[in-house]
Amino acid sequence: MRLDRLVNVLGGYGVRLACCPVPRSAELRSVAVHDPADDRTTQGDVFLAVGAGSVAEAVAWGAAARAAVVLVRTGSDREAADVGEAHGVAVLAVDPAVSWSELAGVVYGLVLEGRETESGRGPTDLFALADSLAAAVGGAVTIEDRRSRVLAYSSLQQHADPARSATILGRRTPEPLRRLFDARGVVAHLASSDEPLFVPPDPEHGLSGRMVVAVRAGREALGSVWATCAEPLTGVRRTALADGARTVALHLLRSRASADLERQVESDLVSQLLEGTVDAATVVSRLGLPPGPLRVIAVRAHVADERHAALLLAFDRATTGFGWSRPGRSALAGTSLYTVLPGERAAPAREWVAALRAALPAQVTVSAGIGGTARPADLPAARREADECLALHESRTPDDPPPAYDESWDDILLQRLRAAAKAGRTPTRGPVAELRRHDVEHGTRYTATLRAWLAAQGDLAEAGDRLGVHQNTVRNRLRKMAGVAGLDLDDARKRLALVIALAAEDDTPGAVGTGQGTDPGL
Repeated sequence: MRLDRLVNVLGGYGVRLACCPVPRSAELRSVAVHDPADDRTTQGDVFLAVGAGSVAEAVAWGAAARAAVVLVRTGSDREAADVGEAHGVAVLAVDPAVSWSELAGVVYGLVLEGRETESGRGPTDLFALADSLAAAVGGAVTIEDRRSRVLAYSSLQQHADPARSATILGRRTPEPLRRLFDARGVVAHLASSDEPLFVPPDPEHGLSGRMVVAVRAGREALGSVWATCAEPLTGVRRTALADGARTVALHLLRSRASADLERQVESDLVSQLLEGTVDAATVVSRLGLPPGPLRVIAVRAHVADERHAALLLAFDRATTGFGWSRPGRSALAGTSLYTVLPGERAAPAREWVAALRAALPAQVTVSAGIGGTARPADLPAARREADECLALHESRTPDDPPPAYDESWDDILLQRLRAAAKAGRTPTRGPVAELRRHDVEHGTRYTATLRAWLAAQGDLAEAGDRLGVHQNTVRNRLRKMAGVAGLDLDDARKRLALVIALAAEDDTPGAVGTGQGTDPGL
């Protein structure tokens, strides 16, 4: 497993990173514990300094064990940083309330069983299981998830064919093969039956014979197991394949439980940042985010009127991979997915949204909003900005790029004004209201004329062009409008108030001051 993942998971157990002179992507493959009764030097990538009297002693033990990271329960963060940097060892400070026995159980489980998968999580030893199954059935084995992505494969190459090689190299079943399996009813069989199925050879697709069986937990499909074979498996080998599928299901459920734990740790930390915490910089560090500017992305996903399933799927895809393998950290809150993403420019945030949309089924509608650049302590405000940008995106078409607050603040302001107007908080009387009533009652175009004149900053010719009429018509209208609504267009403050009033009552974003089209009325 990776150091980054160890740091993030242990953060939920009261462990904090004091210093890290080694890459956060460093691989950890073994664990060692100090044993005062044993004079032999033990070696391990993760060293538990049980019984150390000081940080210096703990790090010295860890360095002798050739460890990349040392866990200590004594000393200050400053001392840990100085000693760790000097020895080139990462130091994790353990809260005194956490017992070594509890911590050792978690660390051993993560490091020794935490083989990284496509989702970036463990524990799983599916590759070893694939080898065992291959030996039992006498053919090469591939284990796939329910989306036909490769989770593990056997080292045995007996009866291997071009289709298997392409599947392993591409990390998923190639699209032509998926269409072939669908046409032959393989996909339908896996969805409805737990019995192994023989798939005949197809030389055109480089496919020799296959036996495939669904991997299921209760009624939920988790994936499938494929074994190469020249003819249908029978007897003991068929039974071994079916039993192996049930064992794979247990491994996948265990992997999911581990993923859920890590997602919970991540979600809790992200929620703290978005709701506000006095130690935001520390939380950002625990999440493994780099120092520097951050952005908050708010996302909603739905299929027709169903929101929850698509949102959970979006969260699953947003949290696929861990730490080193993805840029952001995410949490669910209400009907929205929030992701904290490092970076100052809005473009990477839009690319992140585009990648998420591409990873979801085509029928899922995705809307998103991007908050302005923020420091850790400012993330609650950035979340509100992201929410407003999300609401703005939902008022547009889903194919439009997600708005970012620092680029769309004017649209956000107008959106706030319109929301206030719809809530009945704008005056029901005044020049704009009087002009609107006159237009309704007499078929005039006074409101559009005022909007065009204000947008043209008093230029009669330009206002006429916007309206499709002569400038003298605009002049005549303005004179008549003054009598209807008592307009005082010489007062700058009143002109500003008129612009705001028009914007607040206009339901079409960007329409304020356009006044486009012909206008035959007076």
